[in-house]
Amino acid sequence: MKQLFYFTGALLFIIACSTQKRVVKIEPNDQEMVAEDSTEYALETFDTKFDTWYALHNSPSQYRSQEYYESWNRQYVAAWNYNATRPGRSSFFEPIVGWDPTVDYGFELNHKLFYYFQYVERVLKIEIMSGGPKSLTL
Repeated sequence: MKQLFYFTGALLFIIACSTQKRVVKIEPNDQEMVAEDSTEYALETFDTKFDTWYALHNSPSQYRSQEYYESWNRQYVAAWNYNATRPGRSSFFEPIVGWDPTVDYGFELNHKLFYYFQYVERVLKIEIMSGGPKSLTL
């Protein structure tokens, strides 16, 4: 419970502190050149069991597309946040997950977040939502 709270708090903190940074270089001819956005996102969990479990199940041969993970993460985050507002279920789902579907977090973060939800459902046996992916071999 505390680990999930710290995980979500860290995720929200990272997202809140992650601002888009642009570097402007002034050329002698007064033209401005804007460097690419260098924002990087990281998912940190404080559950060492999850990190071990994830390392054992993180197989490139089972990778799917980033869109696949984003689609499931959108559903899982909505279900998680709904559970966080329900009396009786909110003890485990207490912190709200601040994942924004309009932000491109990249393949790695979406993959790891998806597997965190799988860890909660399959290893901790806490249902986040019904009808999750069934064809996954974890």
